[in-house]
Amino acid sequence: MVVQKYGGTSVANPARIKSVAERVVATKKQGYKVVVVVSALGDTTDELIELSKQITDNPSEREYDMLLATGEQVSVALLAMAIHELGHDAISFTGAQVGIITDTSFSKAKLINVNGEKIEKELAKGKIVIVAGFQGMTEDQEITTLGRGGSNLTAVALSKSLGGCMCEMNTDVEGVFTADPRIVKKAQKLDYLSYDEMLEMASLGSQVLQARSVIFAKKFDVPIHVRSSFSDKKGTIILKEAKPMWEGVVISGVTLDKKEAKMTICDVPDKPGMAAQIFKHLAEAEINVDMIIQNISRTRRTDLSFTVPHSELARTMKIAKQIVKDVKAEKVTCDDDIAKVSIVGVGMKSHPGVAAKMFDVLAKKKINIEMISTSEISISCVIGKKYAESAVKALHTAFGLDAKKPEEK
Repeated sequence: MVVQKYGGTSVANPARIKSVAERVVATKKQGYKVVVVVSALGDTTDELIELSKQITDNPSEREYDMLLATGEQVSVALLAMAIHELGHDAISFTGAQVGIITDTSFSKAKLINVNGEKIEKELAKGKIVIVAGFQGMTEDQEITTLGRGGSNLTAVALSKSLGGCMCEMNTDVEGVFTADPRIVKKAQKLDYLSYDEMLEMASLGSQVLQARSVIFAKKFDVPIHVRSSFSDKKGTIILKEAKPMWEGVVISGVTLDKKEAKMTICDVPDKPGMAAQIFKHLAEAEINVDMIIQNISRTRRTDLSFTVPHSELARTMKIAKQIVKDVKAEKVTCDDDIAKVSIVGVGMKSHPGVAAKMFDVLAKKKINIEMISTSEISISCVIGKKYAESAVKALHTAFGLDAKKPEEK
């Protein structure tokens, strides 16, 4: 059995839907039972979001999910029709129909249960099963969505539910690269990555996989194969452990995220409980805070800076202004002209001096570092957005990730 997920660009128009149908049927002919998870066509989700904005700036969360979930319903039905035209039996389902149960957090719902019984019954009849990605249903039968990139999570969850089979993520790139190939022309495709490396890359700006889907895959040991919808080449296999491309490689990739903003609450009283009070308010609003830095206090007052997704900026600013009043701080400031550049690699565990090298590379480019965050296998720096691509290219070269020309190999 195999679960194949196809992203929006893979099914962007009728010709591509027919091409996906041919790939699915070819897989079936190889002897596999095939479950297909499909995203909305092309830019449909963005178009639905724009439609809602033309009606209201503050839609009901329930109705917002009801709207966005329609995109995948179109995709699954059209793909089923295309497979029928090829002479094979297929059936399409919404997430709710196959028992994808979530909590009540509209727009970013968390999975509670996935029931594979209905899918298994249809597979036993020899059918190809097509499931709408990105969506589920609460126990009260309310439609929910799983957040942007949620079709990845649907695919991984179904793979686990159906016995831990291989999960193929078919997309518009040939795999996971050492950097965004649109920025770094010499970026290399990685044959293998560990769950930990992929999770860091997804969390730090790589748009190939949704981070939540990687967390789920790691938890239940579901192997993922990221590959192109437009070729038969092997892509990137994501497993529990993966060896680097060659001995001595410290860094697996360089990522970039331009979709964050930095907020600073100024002159916070420097006493116990202030940070807890501030971040409790943000947590209650379900706002994900990324990097946090607090200045050293010399006057019994301090500045507290943190980053949030740009999409949450308006909500966070509203909450932060109330926090300023509650904790008797001076004011809140915001800077959305920032970018986060990161290096990721399990090799960092056993190689000292990686941070120093990264900072030196940025210094030589005269790039100022505003914030720093580290984990066991990653280092992230917040810098001015105008320096973002220059930083990525410089770090990619400095850590030996540039692809060599044929004559150099």
